[in-house]
Amino acid sequence: MSWLSLGRLAELSWGLEVFVVVTATLIVRYLAMRLLKVLSRHLQKTQNVWDDALLEAARRPLSYFILIFGVAWIIEISDGYFQTELFSPENLDLARQLAFITLIAVFLIRFISLAEARVLIKIKNDKSSEQTSLDPTTLLALAKLLRLSIVISAVLVALPTVGIEITALLAFGGVGGLAVGFAAQDLLSNFFGGLMIYLDRPFTIGDWIRSPDREIEGTVESIGWRLTVVRTFDKRPLYIPNSVFTTLTVENPSRMSNRRIKETIGIRYQDANKMGDIVAEVKSMLEQHDEIDTSQTLMVNFNAYSSSSLDFFIYTFTKTTNWIRYHEIKQDVMLRIIQIVHSHEADFAFPTTTVDGIENLISRAGN
Repeated sequence: MSWLSLGRLAELSWGLEVFVVVTATLIVRYLAMRLLKVLSRHLQKTQNVWDDALLEAARRPLSYFILIFGVAWIIEISDGYFQTELFSPENLDLARQLAFITLIAVFLIRFISLAEARVLIKIKNDKSSEQTSLDPTTLLALAKLLRLSIVISAVLVALPTVGIEITALLAFGGVGGLAVGFAAQDLLSNFFGGLMIYLDRPFTIGDWIRSPDREIEGTVESIGWRLTVVRTFDKRPLYIPNSVFTTLTVENPSRMSNRRIKETIGIRYQDANKMGDIVAEVKSMLEQHDEIDTSQTLMVNFNAYSSSSLDFFIYTFTKTTNWIRYHEIKQDVMLRIIQIVHSHEADFAFPTTTVDGIENLISRAGN
């Protein structure tokens, strides 16, 4: 047999083996994707969010896993026919290990992200969840921590694979850590500020917050590791470093138990004999109002002789904390007070000035 025929025979043998491997790889990939699709169809009937996220997260990494290892098998076969350093067994083992580590990390990160999205939808749809239960802010924090842990773990596992010793890296980190710490001081303070927000939970995403110390008021849109985004009521975004919240007094009106109505009403001095009846009827009206929380402080009292009016005040709380609904209830209360005052043939006072008659002025001048 001639040298040419031997070479052609080797090429045909290599081509046949590659064809078999490619076919086997595509068949295995097809069967794996088909199996995942069938499992996904059955698991969608359950209420569990974790199994759906698990299958969806595994779909793409498993596909790449089969294809990459099929390509590695082809390269290994080719190495028997074409002697090159690129296709050495050491390089193939290194590529397989790095691919395996990367795909596992991608699978875990995708699983966490998909589970986070599904649990977040479940939390938003569950109107009966309590404040102490898992809320969106805590969920986002846990998801970020888990993803960061996976990335760091994957890097630490991959470093020895490529020949980098972790002990040497840690020694270098100990030498340069001080300089890096000074350079990243603001970054670290914002990171720990964000961590305190996640742990203490003074506010969560969607809360209305304001600060008497700074001109900060609006709805929390997102809480990151460095910045918190607050959307003001005129729709401007505020990007606030998390370290600010460690020294800032923050009010959270979203967690109010009630909203307060506190008003002072003045009637005319000539209606002084009607004040007692007006106060009593206004108090009775508030006690019988469906939207007033009578378990909270409720006061209606005559409390001041003003320059132009006799003043009484109302101090009570609504059951709702909704800003729009609160103003509707307050309007209804104020309109009822107008009706009560007018029903007693009294009226509201306004600033007045009394001028003595001319006779009194002449008499005083003569004295």
